[in-house]
Amino acid sequence: MNALRQSQNVVPANVSDPRPHAVVIGAGLGGLAAAIRLGARGYRVTVLERGQEPGGRASVFRQDGFTFDAGPTIITAPFLLDELWALAGKNFADDITLHSISPFYRITFPDGAAFDCASDPDFMREQVRRLAPADLAGYEKFIALSEQIYKIGFEQLAHKPFGSFTDMLRILPDLVRLSGYRSVAGLVNSHIRDPRLRIALSFHPLLVGGNPLNTSAIYCLILYLERKSGVHFPAGGTFALVAGMANLIRGQGGTIRTGATVAKILVENGQAAGVELDNGEAIHAHVVVSNACAGHTYKHLLAHHKRRRWTDKKIARAKFSMGLFVWYFGTNRQWPEVPHHSILLGPRHDELLRDIFDRKKLAGDFSLYLHRPTATDPSLAPDGCDGFYVLSPVPNLLGSINWSQKAEPYRAAIEKSLNETVLPGLSGMIVTSKIMTPADFGERYLSLHGAGFGMDPRLLQSAWFRPHNRSEEVKNLFLVGAGTHPGAGVPGVLSSARVLDEVVPHAKNFAR
Repeated sequence: MNALRQSQNVVPANVSDPRPHAVVIGAGLGGLAAAIRLGARGYRVTVLERGQEPGGRASVFRQDGFTFDAGPTIITAPFLLDELWALAGKNFADDITLHSISPFYRITFPDGAAFDCASDPDFMREQVRRLAPADLAGYEKFIALSEQIYKIGFEQLAHKPFGSFTDMLRILPDLVRLSGYRSVAGLVNSHIRDPRLRIALSFHPLLVGGNPLNTSAIYCLILYLERKSGVHFPAGGTFALVAGMANLIRGQGGTIRTGATVAKILVENGQAAGVELDNGEAIHAHVVVSNACAGHTYKHLLAHHKRRRWTDKKIARAKFSMGLFVWYFGTNRQWPEVPHHSILLGPRHDELLRDIFDRKKLAGDFSLYLHRPTATDPSLAPDGCDGFYVLSPVPNLLGSINWSQKAEPYRAAIEKSLNETVLPGLSGMIVTSKIMTPADFGERYLSLHGAGFGMDPRLLQSAWFRPHNRSEEVKNLFLVGAGTHPGAGVPGVLSSARVLDEVVPHAKNFAR
């Protein structure tokens, strides 16, 4: 942790450094990964983060002896992290300990039934046989199809740029063959009849901000990615990855400046020439990479520049992901029977999703994701205590919900539900508490409409239709993170940085 603090306040790199300069806006996982890759390709890198610590949505809260990861809690595709460390000349396993979680998560249905998810095929067949025996054959067919979708959608396309429409046309046959034109729920429902198993196999788009009812079936790859690479949790929490990545950047001679808010991307002769901070300071660069919300990047950071594609009107027409209500709390007792990850389904499913995504109405019921990291790493809480966060998908800020009035009653309703179900005795045991609403996402992360994951990952906002990794508006401007291709989630944002290897010129192309 001391090394991380040094990396946050490191003296700016010597401008006499002969390497071409790259500026990265935002120190989220995508921005940090981009900085490492740019450093490996010969750039002097400056990362600008408006928060007081790097991490973005993967930042950390420390309160009353508890440590809470603010955002991502599920790590899949660890080979992407291995690759980043190798690019910096380091070994990931020397710096970070990853704990494998099994089962991945427990899904609890309103009728009291439970369904555990894990990598082992025989274990999963038994789970299906116990919950919905008539669907076992359909389940096997669906898993085989999700493997095919994964091999195309993730292994072949997630790290490839979609800079022209011909790139989209090239994958069209595979898209049709793999039912990408259908929704995740539609594809699952064509194989499965039991309503509970349908939900268990189709909820994954919510992990990247999508509605299973209209997110392209290509996102069924998430289920197979989990089965193939497992679900992991870093010792010290997800923020340990942020600390490790920050130290890699420092080791490459890069700079991370915190408390630095970018107000404008400087453009000269149609090319990104650097950035201007909100205090008026100009920082010049050969290339600029934005890890900020894509909508914010175009609507605000390029407000002064005439845009051809991502105009204010087009951004206003775009569909954005749902908002997130997150309650972080610590208790003075433990619940050892509660697994690391739980999904607690409410009485409604499809209509609740429509309330959240379409009607943008704050419903009286909810489905919850409960994270208990102390099940794996007790050091994240004082002795004898448990740390939790519980997340409820809610409408984004286009729903006109007054969170200053609604937040506490909503939190209290969640507490009551947990007290009556998986955490009996919770009320009276809470010793620390903090909440985040979509309004906080908008203010803290400058996320347009307070969306938790940027633009909604529906078919016509994916691949070529999504903001490109190489900006269509300004030369030498590039985008990484949840709002660009391939999308949200830790593997998605790390893959977005991987795309830079194909679209950012090598540093040697810039003459000093």
